[in-house]
Amino acid sequence: MEHPDYHYMKTALELAEKGAGRTSPNPMVGAVIVQDGQIIGRGWHERAGGPHAEVNAIADAGSRTRGATMYVTLEPCNHQGRTPPCTRAILEAGISRVVCAMTDPNPEVAGGGDRFLADCGIDVETGICEPEARRLNEFFIHYIQTRRPFVLLKCAATLDGKIATLTGDAKWVTGPAARARVHQMRHCCDAILVGINTVTADDPSLTTRLENSTGRDPVRVILDTQLSMPETAKMLSQQSNAPTMVAASENADPQKAARLEQQGAQILYVPEKQNRVDLDCLMAKLGQMNITSLLVEGGSRVAAAFLQNRLVDKICFFYAPKILGGDGMGICSGPGPQLMSSAISVTDMETEQIGDDLLIQGYIK
Repeated sequence: MEHPDYHYMKTALELAEKGAGRTSPNPMVGAVIVQDGQIIGRGWHERAGGPHAEVNAIADAGSRTRGATMYVTLEPCNHQGRTPPCTRAILEAGISRVVCAMTDPNPEVAGGGDRFLADCGIDVETGICEPEARRLNEFFIHYIQTRRPFVLLKCAATLDGKIATLTGDAKWVTGPAARARVHQMRHCCDAILVGINTVTADDPSLTTRLENSTGRDPVRVILDTQLSMPETAKMLSQQSNAPTMVAASENADPQKAARLEQQGAQILYVPEKQNRVDLDCLMAKLGQMNITSLLVEGGSRVAAAFLQNRLVDKICFFYAPKILGGDGMGICSGPGPQLMSSAISVTDMETEQIGDDLLIQGYIK
């Protein structure tokens, strides 16, 4: 039989996930309060700048918290941010035991909340469901430790590794269920990135469209070294709360930049590397803008560039039950290694059937 601590922590993790796409640059956090074997309070961090999960759970429990146990997916904060410290709220509520899934990964504050609570006489235990908690907040953990976005590389391909036909036709490689999953990924990520060739070929919106709920549009980032983006591009005129940013060379045409800015684009000037935008510099710049996660959607040269520059943290490859059986556009294009021993290794792979398609996910060290 599962230990009660794990049962209640899994409930807290489920609550934390309700904040997906809403809390960045903060982590997703869930909390439950248990008294005499019954959950008396539930809460999660609903949006950045709003009350934390612990405070919401305490409010939900009301006056019944004295002597109770709180299960929380992340070490309670002990510092003043946009909201007061959660440790103070826990003390005032009279909670006697706090079970955390993991310590705060922020190196500047890690362990401070746990130590404060323990020094105040509260029984503190950490590490329950830690792997699940770390996976839930992999974007935040990576960002808070590196100050750069966590990069997911997504593609949709046939079984023989083609993302489009030789003529560029890519509608549709995968089915509706896989495409719905991609929109959920967009909702969860702070930004989405494509190359200028994708913009000129497809004129995409790069917005989030979810069934039965309102999704959050990611910031749109376009790699466009020489500012060849059409001024009539759909993403410059559509209704969206997220900006369209064009990453261009510092030597790009200032007049074209001014015209794109008049159309609503934001120009990100980035140094060049081998006649292209320096992706490493771009990642640092996006991190400075509090972009914690980046979904790279294409095309094949962009995918290859991110992989070759070792900027990808996780792959999400959708494979459709289709075979082109001839020439087409591969997942990656451009020069690759000459020896199989130089191939990029993927670890912790998982597979999932989504409709008729297969999703393969894994991590790149």
